[in-house]
Amino acid sequence: MGKSRPCPVCHTDFEKAKLVIEKSIDPDKLSGFSFASRKEPEYMCHRLVQCPNCDLVYADQPPDEDKLAHAYHTADYDSSEEANDAAAAYIKAIQPTLGMLARHQSALEIGAGNGIFLEHLSREGFTELIGIEPSPAAIADAPEYRRAWIREGMFEERNFAPASFDLICCFMTMEHVRDPNIVASAAFRLLRPGGAFVTVTHNYLSLVNRLLGDRSPIIDIEHMQLFSGRSVRYLFESAGYTGITVNTFVNTYPLRYWMRLAPLPHGIKSTMFSLMASLGMANAKLGVNVGNLITAGFKRD
Repeated sequence: MGKSRPCPVCHTDFEKAKLVIEKSIDPDKLSGFSFASRKEPEYMCHRLVQCPNCDLVYADQPPDEDKLAHAYHTADYDSSEEANDAAAAYIKAIQPTLGMLARHQSALEIGAGNGIFLEHLSREGFTELIGIEPSPAAIADAPEYRRAWIREGMFEERNFAPASFDLICCFMTMEHVRDPNIVASAAFRLLRPGGAFVTVTHNYLSLVNRLLGDRSPIIDIEHMQLFSGRSVRYLFESAGYTGITVNTFVNTYPLRYWMRLAPLPHGIKSTMFSLMASLGMANAKLGVNVGNLITAGFKRD
C-alpha cells in the first residue's frame, strides 16, 4: 500500500483524518463508462477519509495524474441530453454572478464536455470562448461550430496567459481532479481583476446523500474528493477569492435519468423504465434540489 496524502484542500496530515468508507473497486465492473459523466452508478470508490479541519472527504491514495488522464481520454460518452439539461440549470444559477462581472468578453470552461454551456455563454455576450475537455468522445458529440471552442486535454495553467479571462467555470469536475488547490489557484491567476471563478460540486452533506449513504451516486470511482459547503468555501478562500457565495440550486432532468441514479436492483429499474415508457412519462422533466453546490468567488482589483 502506498503512502497516504494529506488533505488536498487544507493539507492537514492524513493521520488526523477519519475513515468514511473503505476502498471498493471490482475490476470486472470497470467499463468505458466508468469515467463517463452521468452514467448509471457502479458504487465503487477509492478509500475515502474526512479531514477534521476543512471537512473535505477525499481519497487518500488516488491514482496518479497519468492514469487519470488516460481514464478520461478513453472514456465513452452518452449523456448529450443530460448535458443540455445540466447546462440550462447552470446558466440559470450563474446569473447573479454574471451580473457582477466587470466584463463579459472571455470565458474558460474546465471540463467542457460537448461545449453546450459555452454556447449559453455566447448568448450572454461572451465573444472569446475556450473549453478544455479530456474526452475525445465528448468533443465528437459537439456540433462542428462548438468544436472550434474546445481543446482536447487536461487543464494546464501554462497554456494560457495570466489575467486573460473574465469568467472561469468548472462544473462537476473539481471532484475529479487530483489536486483541487492547483485548479482553484490557477484559475485565480488566469482571471482579470473583476472576474469570477464558478464551480458546481456535489455536497456530501446534502439530505439526499446522507440518506443514501454508500448507495449515493456520489460514491464513485471517479471522485478523488467530495465537498461540503465548508470545504468548498475553504478552498476558495485559501486561493484568494473574495465575495464568495455558496448556494444550492435545482437540477432538472428527465424522469428516466433520475430513475437511472436510484439505488434499486436492475430488475426493478427495468420494470420502472418499461412502466414510465408505456405511460409516456420517461422523458417528462422533473426539477429536484439534491443539494448540489454552486460556488462563486471574485478576483478583486
